[in-house]
Amino acid sequence: MRLGSGTFAAACIVIEVLGVAIFLRGFFPAPVRSFSRTEHQAEPPAPEPSAGASSNWTKLPPPVFSKVVIVLIDALRDDFVFGSKGVKFMPYTTYLVEKGASHSFVAEAKPPTVTMPRIKALMTGTLPGFVDVVRNLNSPVLLEDNLIEQARAAGRRMIFYGDETWVKLFPKHFVEYDATTSFFVSDYTEVDNNVTRHLEKVLKREDWDVLVLHYLGLDHIGHLSGPNSPLIGHKLSEMDGILMKIHMALLSKERAAPLPTLLVLCGDHGMSERGSHGASSTEEVSTPLVLVSSAFERKPGDIRRPKHVQQTDLAATLAIGLGIPIPKNSVGRFLFPVVERKPIREQLRFLHLNTVQLSKLLQENVPLYEKDPGFEQFKVSEKLHGNWVRLYLEENNSEVLVNLGTKVLRQYLDALQILSLSLSRQVAHYDVYSMAVLTLLLLSVPKALGPAAELDVPLSSPLFSLLFYLTLLILSAVHVVVCTSTESSCYFCSVSWLVAGGAMLLMSALLCAIMSALTKTRDSTKYGGKSLAPSSSQCSELDLLILLGTVGHVLSLGASSFIEEEHQTWYFLVSTLCLALCQEIYKNYVLGSGGDPQCSLHLEPGPKGTALVLQGGAEDRRTCEAASAFEQLGSMERRMVLASPWAVLCCCRLLRSLNQTGVQWAHRPDLGHWLTSSDHKAVLSVLAAFSLLTIFLLVQRRCSPMSKVALALGLLGVYCYRAAIGNVMSPWQRGNKDISKGIIEARFVYIFVLGILFTGTRDLLRSQVAAACSRARTMGLWEIYSGLVLLAALLLRPHNLPVLVCSLLVQTLMAEFIWKPLSHDAAEVTVMHYWFGQAFFYFQGNSNNIATVDISAGFVGLEQYMKVPAAFLTAFATYIGPVLWASHLVNYLSTEATSPAALRHACFCYALICSVPVSAYIILVTSLRYHLFIWSVFSPKLLYEGVHLLVTAAICVFFTAMDQTRRVKS
Repeated sequence: MRLGSGTFAAACIVIEVLGVAIFLRGFFPAPVRSFSRTEHQAEPPAPEPSAGASSNWTKLPPPVFSKVVIVLIDALRDDFVFGSKGVKFMPYTTYLVEKGASHSFVAEAKPPTVTMPRIKALMTGTLPGFVDVVRNLNSPVLLEDNLIEQARAAGRRMIFYGDETWVKLFPKHFVEYDATTSFFVSDYTEVDNNVTRHLEKVLKREDWDVLVLHYLGLDHIGHLSGPNSPLIGHKLSEMDGILMKIHMALLSKERAAPLPTLLVLCGDHGMSERGSHGASSTEEVSTPLVLVSSAFERKPGDIRRPKHVQQTDLAATLAIGLGIPIPKNSVGRFLFPVVERKPIREQLRFLHLNTVQLSKLLQENVPLYEKDPGFEQFKVSEKLHGNWVRLYLEENNSEVLVNLGTKVLRQYLDALQILSLSLSRQVAHYDVYSMAVLTLLLLSVPKALGPAAELDVPLSSPLFSLLFYLTLLILSAVHVVVCTSTESSCYFCSVSWLVAGGAMLLMSALLCAIMSALTKTRDSTKYGGKSLAPSSSQCSELDLLILLGTVGHVLSLGASSFIEEEHQTWYFLVSTLCLALCQEIYKNYVLGSGGDPQCSLHLEPGPKGTALVLQGGAEDRRTCEAASAFEQLGSMERRMVLASPWAVLCCCRLLRSLNQTGVQWAHRPDLGHWLTSSDHKAVLSVLAAFSLLTIFLLVQRRCSPMSKVALALGLLGVYCYRAAIGNVMSPWQRGNKDISKGIIEARFVYIFVLGILFTGTRDLLRSQVAAACSRARTMGLWEIYSGLVLLAALLLRPHNLPVLVCSLLVQTLMAEFIWKPLSHDAAEVTVMHYWFGQAFFYFQGNSNNIATVDISAGFVGLEQYMKVPAAFLTAFATYIGPVLWASHLVNYLSTEATSPAALRHACFCYALICSVPVSAYIILVTSLRYHLFIWSVFSPKLLYEGVHLLVTAAICVFFTAMDQTRRVKS
């Protein structure tokens, strides 16, 4: 069976996507967990230690507070409360922090800083993994031990209003709730009003013990306009008024209650300078934690500065405050200032319960736990505690008892700190077996570019070869040994033997088929004659640059700094490419105008007599052909060819100043921040209008008349949408009262996008008819490309429209004045498209941090959250650069390439240049899985590479489909 190289590459990429998915399943495991089998049974609390005496305190201590209100403000970072904005917009909260009965902390949230993992950290005290970033889109039921489950088991009545993520995590725990979707970021008013409207009634009632309020408006404003928007101040003032209302209501309830109440103000994560979150910058991980209660009355002159704690400490603190068991998997330590006014015996009891819980968790996750400094400190503290209890029960009220109690307190606090730190640093258990299966799948990816357009892939012979049976036998033996000897759970050991056997059959057959195909390709090249030798013996300077650039980029992925600043690598490669193209153009200009002797003709004998051929090797012949083509151009075209690389270089330099990305210089002001400020709205409006007009002029030249009209109306709708939501100015808008969500305008644009895509698809189907001309196919591909450009213009923020304009301009210059005059082959054009696609991925402000993903693009034109459209729009908005450049590559090769195998060869090249960095990075990540920055730097990049590979698979399938269409037409 003869298989096209494009189809072969697409199949390999699909297999690699499955392999990466398996690797991610093994690389992102659950963190430390308790293996206790009594998840749903109440464990008796650890008794109070006593040295020889009989203590009757075997139960949990009574609750410290009668009612607890948790106000969680999404994306509330610490400087919004403790900084200048807090003083200006939250005066009542500032008074409570500085002079009121409160304890203030800066709680550090571990990455990933997205909502669902942070709620899990607050309620379980655990450190969720990066896989929860994906699960955040569809939060499953939380099965591990948590604060909400313990409170329900203890009979506490809980009420919740706010983010629906809580209801998904705890579906049957609240006696009353009203949930709102958290992903519709265009709404920052109703989403909070839906919570506040319940407060008036619920604060007057007495039928609840815990009230949880999750406000989303601040987070949505950050996603829409960033932390410096004027809307931030209005929202903080609104939250301050709500906190004052709740605090006053709680104070009135304390008059008739035997115990004080507790008001908790916290944030799940912070907000970056771009308004997003998900990474590990200081602004994203620093959140305020304010505990307000009459039990914390301070003495005159008592100044309390916010202390730094971990976000996981809240679970243990609330458990102590409610008189319920601490969650088993919690790695946090309770905040001691909450109980510092309690009798010393109760303080020691609280500390003992927390250290016992942490020591049990340490024993179940660390083999040599007895040598851990925290465990040794715990044993010493417990022994001293027993001596203190014995003296206390003997009614010894001497100074010795007080001094010993103070010493035990210090010992317990030190043990808590060391135990918590040891568990937080405990490396997660990797599923090495699942990671090893990926290695076999990566062996199925082609290892070198082949000059052939087709590969001879035998399908029957490998199934009856000795290699197939040996491979299957080895895989089966490994599966049996691993799954019968390992103590930890493994994904492949949990699937049925039928599924595992099918997977092993697939891997064995695929490996043997590719080994056979590569062997036959090598033999045919070896014995097929000497005609191929000259063409492959030399490579051009541009080929050498492409090779060195690709290898250099792959090697740079082994350093965390290069990953954080990967945009600099692509900026350098693209700039160097422009200079190399400039050198090649000027060399051809000199050869074409000066009559270089290298391009002279001479007679060469051949099989059919003598013939005139160009003198020199393969590189000389190619140079002379390009010089000859350059000489045939007109004077104006020559000037454009000479100026094009410099124009492309200028565009790239301007775009670098638009969006500061990465880590080192992301905080510095850039042109994008200047344009998005309210003072320069008029400039942004003019720039957006000019950009949309330029987009129309660059795209419409090859569209049908109907598509031109649709494109013009669609771009007009894009401006109307941005004006409707208040990003740009419009003549018909009168103040901020007319600002809406832009639903109608965005859907107006979607209609034209779908219309253009439908027209292009129809033309492609028409081109398969034998009587149809190739013009229909060319126009169909261009109209699909035009529809994608219109969709990109809608989803990009106004200040990023120049990125789209420069992308179209660079594509036009490269296609008309560089690739055609210089006669670049399909492989070189493909690699250049890939490089520019990667560079424009970073030009639009993306990075390897999850915080730079613009999730607001997923809700353009949506009234409510819909998973599939939101996920598609967000992914497309993130990967606009690679997708548009790949689509342009298909257009260029379909219209300009002379070889019928160009698309197949381009698909093979594109699959290879995408899969090599992914494969190398996975090997690097596996070897660096104990690196200090594995979760903050390497893991987010791994997620980006996984999604990028999925996008590449879709692109290769599109390449293959277009190639099949062309072959059917032929």
